Amino acid sequence: MTEEAVPGGRATILLVDDEAEILTALTDLLEDEFDVVSTTRPEEALGMLAGGLRPAVILSDQRMPGLTGDAFLERARSYSDAEALLLTGYAELEAVVGAVNRGRIAGYAAKPWEPAALLSMVTAARDRYALRHALETERALMRGLLENLPEQLSFKDAAGRFIRLNGARAAALGGTVESLLGRRESELLSDEAAARLARAEAGALAEGAVSELVEEPGEAEGAVRWMQVSRVALGDGVLVTIGRDVTEARQMEGRLRQADKMQALGTMAGGVAHDFNNLLTAILGSLQLAGRRVGEDPGLQRLLRNATMAAERGSALTRRLLAFSRRNELALRTVSVNQLVLGMGDLLARSLAGPNGTTVEVRRRLAPEPVTATVDPEQLELALLNLCINARDAMPNGGAITIATEEVTVAAEQVPDLPAGSYVRVTVSDTGTGMTPEVLARVFEPFFTTKDVGKGTGLGLPMVYGLVQQSGGGLTIDSRPGQGTRVALYLPAADGAAAQANGEAQEVAPAREPVRVLVVDDDATVREVTAGFLADLGHETVEADDGISALRVLESDPSVRLMVADFAMPRMTGAELSERARAMRPDLPILLVTGYAELAALAAGIPVLHKPYRQAELAEHVAVLLG
Repeated sequence: MTEEAVPGGRATILLVDDEAEILTALTDLLEDEFDVVSTTRPEEALGMLAGGLRPAVILSDQRMPGLTGDAFLERARSYSDAEALLLTGYAELEAVVGAVNRGRIAGYAAKPWEPAALLSMVTAARDRYALRHALETERALMRGLLENLPEQLSFKDAAGRFIRLNGARAAALGGTVESLLGRRESELLSDEAAARLARAEAGALAEGAVSELVEEPGEAEGAVRWMQVSRVALGDGVLVTIGRDVTEARQMEGRLRQADKMQALGTMAGGVAHDFNNLLTAILGSLQLAGRRVGEDPGLQRLLRNATMAAERGSALTRRLLAFSRRNELALRTVSVNQLVLGMGDLLARSLAGPNGTTVEVRRRLAPEPVTATVDPEQLELALLNLCINARDAMPNGGAITIATEEVTVAAEQVPDLPAGSYVRVTVSDTGTGMTPEVLARVFEPFFTTKDVGKGTGLGLPMVYGLVQQSGGGLTIDSRPGQGTRVALYLPAADGAAAQANGEAQEVAPAREPVRVLVVDDDATVREVTAGFLADLGHETVEADDGISALRVLESDPSVRLMVADFAMPRMTGAELSERARAMRPDLPILLVTGYAELAALAAGIPVLHKPYRQAELAEHVAVLLG
């Protein structure tokens, strides 16, 4: 039987007296305020307590056969913490003193008792019991809070000494709770840190409550930990301090800010690449068409080749921009990563020759089992080449680059922004100069480079970042000054049954029968180049500079057999034009050309040709569409 006692509330009282008449009288007096349990035998009372009876008050007679009241109350302490009261029919000071010493009685009353006085004494005992239990509960809660709270919690007196602190705070100060109680925190700090602490605590005592963000050294070398420290004055100079580790939250905020910045930069980069691709389409197309008209003049042919090579470099630049902005359409397929790395041997040997005769050694540490990933092999090859070139440039006196592959299982939150699952990790490590934290924080920004003017575009790492993100993977970089750099690419693992190192485009013969083709583009130079390519293939062309004009042509000219339209046009996009053209001419083949591909916005089932394109690529698509 268990009872809870609250001040002024109903509780259980145990009455013990060898005279039944006394018990009846006591019951009559107390039963309105208490749940009364009584017995004439002290041994039976002890059995009740041992069996689980939890009274708030025990009222016992002193003179009882076999076991006196003081002896009974002493033994009752083994089972109960109830308030103990003694009744005695004799003015025996010695018995009362013994009961106080052994039974820890809270009071006594003489027989015969005065009813109001006895009731008041018993009620006060009940309230003391309730208050004592409430205080013990509060203490237990405080101990539990102190011991289990992950935050660092401490209380200090007016002299700055610890009066309470939890294990987390003690561990942070390099001690234990027991060793730090009564000590001043300033004794454990440097003079500079102690002065800062004194200023912070003085501010809290003056203002009532203050909060600050504090930077502290982390566990790993060079790492930083951020603590949100709140101080609250409780009065009489007592100060409570709560320190919460917010390092993970700040890192998450940093990643979110970086993601927002990368998205904004990606949008800008995609727009720049789109406009640049229009220019390159006109330049490369015009050069290709001009090359067939200048004859065999070697000087002019050389100039055209130089111009074409420069434009091709511009095309590679836009591919990097598009990879960063994640607006290029990757040719994802199952790729044997080990075969791809081994197949880059000659390319790396030609590309990594160090300046001034320095030697750059390429080491490979490939997984013994086949590792296959879902990725665009050409983009992965370009990404690895960029990483290796960056590594070479970070080793002006030569060094070693290590390319490693392995299949790993990534847990949730193990790699930032990467879902849990199986991945192929491709690591490129160097023994170079490494990067400072300031440079490391900006390496994914497009056009940011630490290389001399003319020696770097600042698009290598942004392109790699875009590739892994668009492939459904992730990327980490570890770098410190003087300790080299390690870049790890996490690519979604794939079934190796259909793995290949790379793929070759199938040759498609151009159409043998010329047809009438509608060319739609708001850029006149691009439209002219596209029409020129088609004319060289033997087709007849009709041009339109926007979607409305194109619809008029389709409505008035039934001889049009194919439409080639730009995707990004004002007022009506190529996707919208395609839908309206299909409504008019359901059997009309359509080809969309674009400087970037927002695939979700394209009409279903319409092929896409990416700018800048060559005449052979256009011919291949046209041949397929015309069957």
